[in-house]
Amino acid sequence: MFDWDSLRYFNAFVREGSLAAAARSLGVEHATIARRISALEAALNLKLVDRRGRLYELTQDGLRVGEYAALMESASFALERFVEGEESRVEGELTLSAPPAYLGTLVARRLGALRARHPLLQLRLVGAKSTASLARKETDIAITFTRPQEQSVIAKKLGTLRFFPYATEDYLAKNVTADHEFIGYDRSMGQSIQQRWLLDHLKGRRVSVTSNDLRIQALAAAGGAGVVYLPDFLAAEHALVNADTECPPLELPIWLAFHEDLRSSIKIRVVVEFLMQGLETTQIM
Repeated sequence: MFDWDSLRYFNAFVREGSLAAAARSLGVEHATIARRISALEAALNLKLVDRRGRLYELTQDGLRVGEYAALMESASFALERFVEGEESRVEGELTLSAPPAYLGTLVARRLGALRARHPLLQLRLVGAKSTASLARKETDIAITFTRPQEQSVIAKKLGTLRFFPYATEDYLAKNVTADHEFIGYDRSMGQSIQQRWLLDHLKGRRVSVTSNDLRIQALAAAGGAGVVYLPDFLAAEHALVNADTECPPLELPIWLAFHEDLRSSIKIRVVVEFLMQGLETTQIM
């Protein structure tokens, strides 16, 4: 009989892709992960990884055992939620992850009404520039611009968010369209959909200011630093006007997702309804 805990360590390795990353996710030394994998191999009498120094690669048996490990992790989380009685109460902590600017304007500013209706609900807001894992309980509800690909996830398309070019009236009065400089993401966000789209549509014009945060980009535009692509609700916060660069708007789908184990949770339903109501007040297609 194998040690169930060794399977948890192996699952972390499969999920993270390396000993070092698995060790960081569990808060242990990488040698501990290696030792647990060896113990699991001995208990199962299977070779789960090919070893090349510190580089471990999954074997076919390792891939299959990894699938079982992921299912067991998901089942353990479902059991936790059942024991805590989350399905029948609107109380306790719920984690919501979303792009920071979206989370700030469309969620955080409206929380007073939600708190008044459900005072025992504790909402933890995580401004995430990448998709948090629903299967690993990094978040309970995720709002993203790409559809989550994890298994056992319920995803609903909420609409399409449109980004237009914005700047101050003063900047546009002083600069002709051909001389516009742009504000965009920095290298850490170089693979984001928004940044790739911007670079494809610059037509030789310069990105003069970069930041990893869209709100900072909006503030830079409000300070007269250039043109920035923003959704209408964020441009309105900073009194920016449409720059009309003859470029089509950037359109991003908005997805809301949660794990199917939470389908019957009243707490999830309450927060999803709250999020849907927020969309009704914005220009989302």
